[in-house]
Amino acid sequence: MIESSNGSDANRTLIKRFYTAFAARDGVAMGACYHANARFSDPAFAELRGQEVSAMWRMLTARAKDLTLTFSDVDASAERGSAKWIALYTFAATGRKVENRISAAFVFKDGLILEHSDLFDFWRWSRQALGPMGLLLGWSGFLRRKVQKQARANLAAFIAKEAKAL
Repeated sequence: MIESSNGSDANRTLIKRFYTAFAARDGVAMGACYHANARFSDPAFAELRGQEVSAMWRMLTARAKDLTLTFSDVDASAERGSAKWIALYTFAATGRKVENRISAAFVFKDGLILEHSDLFDFWRWSRQALGPMGLLLGWSGFLRRKVQKQARANLAAFIAKEAKAL
């Protein structure tokens, strides 16, 4: 445990609330855990800011048909936190099963998540999600940039669709 204080307890609770909402596929509740100036990064989306972060979770949870999520090793101080999580799902673009093991790091502000960074083995993920192309090119910056470009395009389309529905 990093430290024991009211801030650390509240931040551990916040992380648990976030992943519990994720496991329930509740992207709105996940988004409510973020500060308005939030930043998110991972190998698939690169960096997102502000409302893009909440929109990404709403998009991913809306599309998740067979997602199973577990989380563990939740720890937090008044300023920082961490967790490990595993997502089991079918990658929609290829229909392939994926088990993604992720380490998350958080920075908190005003009782919310200000910064969230997810780290995972992109080559391992790409071999599962993309099959032979991931096996051959998953280690390369080329494939990572291609995945990021597609992820960002999907997110932009989702945000536009949500705006249109309002």
